[in-house]
Amino acid sequence: MEKIAIIDLGSNTARLLIVDVMENGHFYVVDQLKEAPRLGEGMERDGFLKPARIHETINTLKMFRKLCDVNGIERIIAVATAAVRRAKNQRSFLDEVSATCGIKLRVLSAEEEALYVYRGVINTMDIPKGLILEIGGGSTKIVYYNRRNLLNYHTLPFGAITLTELFANDGLTPQEQAQKIEEFFTEQLKQIEWLKNIDPEVQMIGVGGSFRNLCRMTKIMKKYSLKTIHNYVINETDFDHVYDLLKGLDLDRKKKIKGLSSGRADILPSALAATAAFKKYLNLGNIVISGSGLRTGLLFNYAMPTTVDKPVSDVLLYSLNSLVDFYDCPVKHVEQVVSLSVQLFKQLRVLHKFPRQYLKILKVAAYLYEAGKKTGFYNFEKHSAYIILNSNIYGISHRDLVIASFVAASTGIDDINQFEWSRYKELVGDDDLDAVRKMGIMLRIASSLDRSLSSVIKGINCDILGDSVIMKTEVDGDATLEINSALQIGTDFRKHFKKNLEIL
Repeated sequence: MEKIAIIDLGSNTARLLIVDVMENGHFYVVDQLKEAPRLGEGMERDGFLKPARIHETINTLKMFRKLCDVNGIERIIAVATAAVRRAKNQRSFLDEVSATCGIKLRVLSAEEEALYVYRGVINTMDIPKGLILEIGGGSTKIVYYNRRNLLNYHTLPFGAITLTELFANDGLTPQEQAQKIEEFFTEQLKQIEWLKNIDPEVQMIGVGGSFRNLCRMTKIMKKYSLKTIHNYVINETDFDHVYDLLKGLDLDRKKKIKGLSSGRADILPSALAATAAFKKYLNLGNIVISGSGLRTGLLFNYAMPTTVDKPVSDVLLYSLNSLVDFYDCPVKHVEQVVSLSVQLFKQLRVLHKFPRQYLKILKVAAYLYEAGKKTGFYNFEKHSAYIILNSNIYGISHRDLVIASFVAASTGIDDINQFEWSRYKELVGDDDLDAVRKMGIMLRIASSLDRSLSSVIKGINCDILGDSVIMKTEVDGDATLEINSALQIGTDFRKHFKKNLEIL
């Protein structure tokens, strides 16, 4: 294992990630720090980084360096983006950072920055056709891909800070300022030729601090039950509501809004105005929020160099295997439980009649079913459910995550906690309860059929005869322990599948 640090110095914020990188290409964030030194503030006047902003940034980087030293970090991957890229005093700033902080910043080109954002998204989201919009403090990246192939990208030389400064001193009301930004941004979009040929079925993906802040605000307003940001969907109504609210308030009143970062209150309306123009110009609907961007792209390139040329082939599988690794689950046993769960799902389809979508949910629950044992054996299913809900699993919707967590938590003892289930009523319905119960039974049977962790059962063949399901096992050795364990679930099987369970 190697412990590294990622530093991302943007025009508005600076971020530090402390990361454990494993030999197999998996990585885990173990600490992070975020500050808002506003390095790019005031640059629009003459192109120079201002002394006060440099001072604040140096102090921030010193804090970052201290945290790196405390964690024994030997490799720091530090990058700077738009503000430093455009600064006329770039060299003196970089030299001062190196001399005072011992950090060597690499200034990313606009092309490199867009590519890292793309790699952060493509390796963590299962969206076939995507149009990525990342509004930073000093630049805006637009990236278009289809079938996981990068098609086009463009960087505009302004972001939330620069847009705010451009229209701040014209005596405009907040509403007028927002309208001016929309008009300006639309004119810039018209100059990007390839945007005129975007697939109409493309999904808009929002990346960066402005979109994460928008996400937090909409979740608070809706009393959304999950904390996870990645893969959260903001519909048109919710976007318009937040946008209309912000552009009608002065700064003091904005700062009082729940979920709105005080360090972003003055610039978020500009970012939303640009987003509104983007949506209108391209006739886009919902926005899917990505919690992964430039820093994640840097991490993938370092931990898995193959992703420089080709993205992860199966986003969900990579994410699940990372968690199996992190929780030190017995890999052979996990693979066996997943395999047997899939066989049961397919062979009992005539009884449960669930669509194929539910198979993905069952796989997630099967991969992490016993991860909770690292917290404690007793009630490990509940711990596993918590892990599923709170581990930021890639490549799966929030709805499917919730259902998978309840499948893993299903013990057959207390059935489903109705109070807990009702917390997620905006994502799941009563129809899903039957799926949770039946898939929970399949998962418990699959786990029991590898009770000795020896993969003694090589396959299952189910015959449905009258009021019974005859489960014939293909074995390589003594499977008495496995069969006896699985038969103990017979009562629950009969209750929900309306059939007796026989295992041979």
